[in-house]
Amino acid sequence: MRLEAGARFERGETSAGIAAGLRVGKRQVEKWRRAWREGGLAALRSKGPMSTERISPEQWERLEREPGRGPLAHGWDEGQGWTLARVRTLIGRMFRIGYPVQGVWKLLRRHGWSARVPVHRAIERDEAAIEVWKAEVWPRVKAPRRTWAPISVSRMRRDRV
Repeated sequence: MRLEAGARFERGETSAGIAAGLRVGKRQVEKWRRAWREGGLAALRSKGPMSTERISPEQWERLEREPGRGPLAHGWDEGQGWTLARVRTLIGRMFRIGYPVQGVWKLLRRHGWSARVPVHRAIERDEAAIEVWKAEVWPRVKAPRRTWAPISVSRMRRDRV
């Protein structure tokens, strides 16, 4: 967007017109225009990611192995598994580096990790009975789909016609 704004600056468009066209605030466009006046299009180019990782690649490799040992090995119960707060604490314990919870989430996503929610199922669950119910009972219980039919838009009731 900044580079598009730069091209529009060169064509002489107004800040209000650029803001409306790019769907950004007028003040933001004016900020870009100041940077463009001082350094041209190069000043509008991205300067890269705003946050950098605080742990080295070697530390990341060590950290990546730890969840495999399980939460119990690190002093937590197995109930919740690995949460962002637990990974944050683990990073602090292992490397003496402080990360906010949001920073831990960004770090994990950057390295290809994603959130997993465990599936909780009742101990008494009978898979065979569930499949029989789905195949035999549910089709009988489920109401048939309504088909489209025109309705009267008249205010008169049908029994009076």
